[in-house]
Amino acid sequence: MIFLQIPSLADTAQTVFQTMPQSTAEVTAVTMNAFELALKGGWLMIILLILLLMSIYVLIERTLVINKAAKEDNSFMNRIKDYIHDGKIDAAVNLCRKTETPTSRMVEKGISRLGRPTSDVMSAIENQGNIEISHLEKGLPILATAASGAPMVGFLGTVTGMVKAFMDMASAGTNVNVNILSTGIYEALVTTVGGLIVGIIALFAFNYLTTRIKGIVNRLEMRIMEFMDILNEPAA
Repeated sequence: MIFLQIPSLADTAQTVFQTMPQSTAEVTAVTMNAFELALKGGWLMIILLILLLMSIYVLIERTLVINKAAKEDNSFMNRIKDYIHDGKIDAAVNLCRKTETPTSRMVEKGISRLGRPTSDVMSAIENQGNIEISHLEKGLPILATAASGAPMVGFLGTVTGMVKAFMDMASAGTNVNVNILSTGIYEALVTTVGGLIVGIIALFAFNYLTTRIKGIVNRLEMRIMEFMDILNEPAA
């Protein structure tokens, strides 16, 4: 009679652990902070850092400028209307200079052309409006450059990192291991992530500021139309 001996589950597990190589049983945890991880990206991370700092600066600086330009005295146009209808041109000019907003500067330019044809007045106002808009849009090209350029810099890091990994692998010959390839792979992945983060921040900042500026431009157009109506309507 033949007897089959079936080992128990506990005996099987014990045998597996006893025969497992010591090197595979031990796992070393590697931890690093964000700064240490950024250093793995190589010198291209310096370019991405510069683009990030420039984007943040432009966002904060333009936000302050736009907030100042967005402030408006609701009674400004009514006072301008009263001064013009009463013939107090100097008082209207002084009010514009004291108010110191894009609307007031455009209205002041229009007042300075009173007595000339309407087309000349409107042309002077439009020229001043273009100056005001260009002042508000100052710095936006930097954000546009960062939004499109940062991902490209990250992609360049991806390519150079993979090239470095293959060169290290070729130099190692048959002694290839993860540690040899890690430098190039780190550079490839970290620069990609860094480029995308900077690009996304710059893109969101650009769209935010552009939207704010469009709102101010629309309001300027409304105020100028209101000013032209004041000039064309008869005095009471």
